Amino acid sequence: MQKNQRALRVLSSALAVGLVSAVLAGCSADPNTSSDQAAEPTAGGTLVYASGDAEPSCLDPHVGGNYPQALVSSQYLEPLFTKDAEGKIVPWLAESTEVSQDGLTRTIKLRGGISFTDGTKLTSEAIKANIEHLQDPDTASSTGYLAVGKVKDIKLPDELTAQLTLSAPDNALLESLSMPWTAIESPKALKRDQATNCAAPVGTGPFKVESWEHQKQVNLVRNDAYVAPVAEANRSQGTTYLDGITWRFIPEAATRYAALQSGEVDVIDNAQPDTIASAMSDNALGHLDAPRPGASNRIELNSAKAPFDDVLVREAFMRSLDVNAGISSLFFDTAKRSYSLLSSVEPLGISEEGLFGTDVAKANQLLDQAGWTERNNEGYRMKDGKRLSATFPVSTNQSVPAEQSLFEQFQASAKAVGFEVKIELLDLSSWYGALADHKYNLVSAPYTKVGPSVLRILYHSDSTIPAPSGYFANNAQIKDPKLDQLLTDAEQTNDEAQRADLYDQAQKIVLEGYYVLPLYDQQNHFLYGKKVQGMGATTAVSSPTYYDVFLTK
Repeated sequence: MQKNQRALRVLSSALAVGLVSAVLAGCSADPNTSSDQAAEPTAGGTLVYASGDAEPSCLDPHVGGNYPQALVSSQYLEPLFTKDAEGKIVPWLAESTEVSQDGLTRTIKLRGGISFTDGTKLTSEAIKANIEHLQDPDTASSTGYLAVGKVKDIKLPDELTAQLTLSAPDNALLESLSMPWTAIESPKALKRDQATNCAAPVGTGPFKVESWEHQKQVNLVRNDAYVAPVAEANRSQGTTYLDGITWRFIPEAATRYAALQSGEVDVIDNAQPDTIASAMSDNALGHLDAPRPGASNRIELNSAKAPFDDVLVREAFMRSLDVNAGISSLFFDTAKRSYSLLSSVEPLGISEEGLFGTDVAKANQLLDQAGWTERNNEGYRMKDGKRLSATFPVSTNQSVPAEQSLFEQFQASAKAVGFEVKIELLDLSSWYGALADHKYNLVSAPYTKVGPSVLRILYHSDSTIPAPSGYFANNAQIKDPKLDQLLTDAEQTNDEAQRADLYDQAQKIVLEGYYVLPLYDQQNHFLYGKKVQGMGATTAVSSPTYYDVFLTK
C-alpha cells in the first residue's frame, strides 16, 4: 500500500489489553443475582443450558444466520473483532486493522499462536476462506452474506495479514466482522460437505462440538488448548473452568422454568416477564438482561400491498393501538417502550414519541379520509366491496407468550376502528415461508446486527431482493430513492458527524412514513441458578459466553 493511502484510523490490540471478556454496553445482571463475587473459581462440572428457541437446522452460523445459531456457536467460534464494555469495536482474533484513505482497502492482521480445534493454525488464509464461504450462494447465508457483500477481492501479503478490497467504502465492516454470523471457522473444516460442517463446525473457541443429538441437545466439551486472544491479567488459569455445556432444547416456557427451579438445568433463555419479575425478588435465581444491538423489536407494515400501501391506513392502524398499556400490563416492567427503529444500545438511534400516541378519533378520521367509510355487520370497514383486513403471521419460536398476548390486544383495538387483523401462529419454518411468499400485511421480525448499518439492511430497496438463503430483510417493502441514497452515503462516509446526521434523516423518513411501529428492545433475558457464577460476559450481539463461568460445588 502506498504511503499516501495509509489508514485514517488504526485499531490495534492495545485497545483490548486488560479485557477478560467482551461485555456489551447496556448488558446488566440484576442486583439480586446468585453470583457471589467473593466465590473462588473452581474448575469442573458440566453446565446445562435450556433454550426455548427453535433448534437450529445447522450449527454453522454462516448458513442462514439467526439468533439461536449465535447463542450456541458463540461457545465454539470466535470473530475477528468484538465490542468492549463501552461499545467500541476492538480486535479479538485480529491483532490490528487499518483502512486506506479512500476507504476501499481494509487490512487486517491476525494474532499469532492460535489454532483451530482440528489442529489447523489460524492464518490469513482463514479470513479469505471464511469470507468466500459466506459469499458462496451454495452456503445459503443471509446475515453473514449481507455483512461482507462489499468485499470483492482478498490478497494475503503474509501468513497473518489479509488485505480486503471493497467495491465501495464500508464504515460498518468492523461491526459486521464482530458478529457470530461472520465468525472464523477452520478452512480445512469448511472443505467438508455442508451437512458434516453443520453438525460440528470447527472454531478457535473455549469449547468444541462433541456431538449433536437432534431434537434433544448439543454436547459441548472444553477446548483444553484454548488460547484467549485478549490478555487476562486476573485469571488464575488459562483454560475454561467448565468441563462442558449440555445445550438442551426445551420449547415450553413453563417446563424450562420448572427445570431451572428444580436444578435440572442451570441457565434458561427466553425467560417470560412474570418469571423474570419473580426471579428479581428471589435470591435463589440470577437474571441477566442483555438487550440485542441493531433493530428494536417492532411491527413492520407491508407497504407493497393493500391496505398498507396507503400511508393514511398505516397511520390509522398505529393510532388505534394503546401500545403502552399493553406493555405495562403484560411485561411486568421488564420491557421499556421504544419509539425508535434502533435498539437502546445503539447511540445513533432517534426517538419519535409524538408519532405514536393513541388517538382513536384520529384513526377513524384517517380511515374515512382513505375511503374506508362503510362497515359490514361484523363491524369491519369496507371499500369497493373489500374488507379492511390484514394478515399477521407470528412466529411462536420468536414471540414469547406475553408478546403474543400483546398482539391479541392490538387485534382487539384495531377491530374497534374497523380493522380485521388475522393472527396466524406459526412455527419458525412456516413463518419464514409466509414471509418468503409475501403472505403478510404485518410482521414482527427480529433482526440483530451490530451498529446503525442495520438500517440499510432493513430499509434499503436492495433488501427487498432475497439473499441466497431466500430471506429478504426489508419486510416493510420500502422503495424510496431518497432513503436509499441516505443509507448508502451513511455507510460510506468517514465523517462520524455526517454519518450520524445521515442516519438521523433516514430514520425520520421511515418513522414519519408510518412503515414501522416500534415496541421495545429485542428481549434477551437469561435466568440462572445459584451455583452458576461469573455470568455477565457477552459477545457483540449480546449472546452470553461461558469461558469465565464456573459452578460452585
